[in-house]
Amino acid sequence: MYYPPKGWMMSLTLLTERHAKEIAGVLSCYDRVIVQGTLPVFCYADGMTAYLSKRRIRIFDFTQFAKPLTDAIKANAEELAAANGLKIDYVRRKNFRKEDKVKAVLKERGHHSGLVWIFSALEPCTTYQPWHDKKSGRTYLRYDDGKCLHYYFYFIDEELGLCYVRVPTWCPFRLQFYCNGHNWLARQLDRKKIRYTMLDNAFSAIEDWAAAQELADSWDPSCLHRKLDEFAQRYCPILKQIEETYHWSLDEAEYATDIVFHRQADLQAIYGNLIRTAIHTVKPDDIATFLGKKLNGNYQDEMGNRYNVRIEGTRVRHSMGWASIKMYDKFGQILRIETTAKDVSFFKHYREVEQRNGEKVMKFAPMKKTIYSLGALREVLSAANRRYLEFLSAIDDPSNGIDKLNKITRTVHEEARSYRGFNFFDQDDEALLLALARGEFTINGVQNKALRTRFPQYSSGKMSRILRRLRTHGLIKKATHCYKYYLTVLGKQVVTLGLKLKELVIIPELAAMPSR
Repeated sequence: MYYPPKGWMMSLTLLTERHAKEIAGVLSCYDRVIVQGTLPVFCYADGMTAYLSKRRIRIFDFTQFAKPLTDAIKANAEELAAANGLKIDYVRRKNFRKEDKVKAVLKERGHHSGLVWIFSALEPCTTYQPWHDKKSGRTYLRYDDGKCLHYYFYFIDEELGLCYVRVPTWCPFRLQFYCNGHNWLARQLDRKKIRYTMLDNAFSAIEDWAAAQELADSWDPSCLHRKLDEFAQRYCPILKQIEETYHWSLDEAEYATDIVFHRQADLQAIYGNLIRTAIHTVKPDDIATFLGKKLNGNYQDEMGNRYNVRIEGTRVRHSMGWASIKMYDKFGQILRIETTAKDVSFFKHYREVEQRNGEKVMKFAPMKKTIYSLGALREVLSAANRRYLEFLSAIDDPSNGIDKLNKITRTVHEEARSYRGFNFFDQDDEALLLALARGEFTINGVQNKALRTRFPQYSSGKMSRILRRLRTHGLIKKATHCYKYYLTVLGKQVVTLGLKLKELVIIPELAAMPSR
């Protein structure tokens, strides 16, 4: 994969720089992190079958094998509840909000370490069914869907803050663990004696923002691994009996960039403009660009924008398959940009890959789901947030952009030749600029040949003259040592503002005018 030269975006003034006086600080940090724990032998049907066969347990005795393990988990839950003076609540309602209940309990008990609340619920789970194949004469386990009792243990850990572990009471005993990166960071700030103020899962003030960012970037997966093993031993006490250990993988992760304003009025003065433009001008190609992907004609997954008004603030969400990026004004004071990965292998990064022949090579490959990918995932999600911030920055100051838009509409004279300006109301000019802004061109650059596949009516020579015209007006820039071109900062701003003016102002105004 080719990357544009370093520094090609450096001339863009970010929103955080333009409004520096109104901004208290900026912090990027993991938000919600959900980890799945699986027993490597138990997590697939053939492995479970081999486990029973190795111990000379009949396949049709699978239920008898699993029941004592279920009883041990239930007894452990009762013991933990009694030891901490808690009652296990059984929840029947599907729309029950666990977060509200936990907040109410914390308000009464305080935020000291220890178990906060335990509840149980009957929920779907994957299990196995004994099966005998008459044709092959083979007896084995196969996948089956069912329901079993699940325990949710909510607790406050000294290092990770508020967490929960979800423990099923039936084989294959897949665990689910939740923690929040902001809660973990708060514990690290406490240790460093750095003062801060939190609103829910966001920091509204920090004494030293730079130090806080260094701490946020230092989250060590090995420390998390050690904690997860401790939680598994505590809340799922069957490991000694089955002589197995859990493997931990990332199930879902959110990475947030918070731009904290001094006052709500400062953010609200610009937020309406940002969110209206994001709703109307972000296209599928843009979403792919934000997430560092290349959109092609074979893409089949869902893509789109969604607008919501919530208690925390007004939100716009752009989704692409298993990933999404959203923006909202948290409590009216914090501009949050957040990228979510529901399947981390959606993203690719440069890593070592073992080929089928055993040879190890470095190449771009899907991210591994292990918790040790947290560092690489942070870089990828942070880059997505950065690209979205650059998009917002290009539309934040319309007066500056209008001047630039006027500049590119004028004819430019260079070396005794004239290059006419660009007009968004000219169908050919608009199509050309929109093609340049496509996700794959933004990421990988564009060549004469690639553009001619979208404009077959142009010869190679005419497309070269068009590219020269774009370069003369400062809309594209040639990459070093290759024949690839990228939109400049001016080019990105012009496309964004041109679309905004046309779709949000001019076309609606013309539609509202009475016809004669």
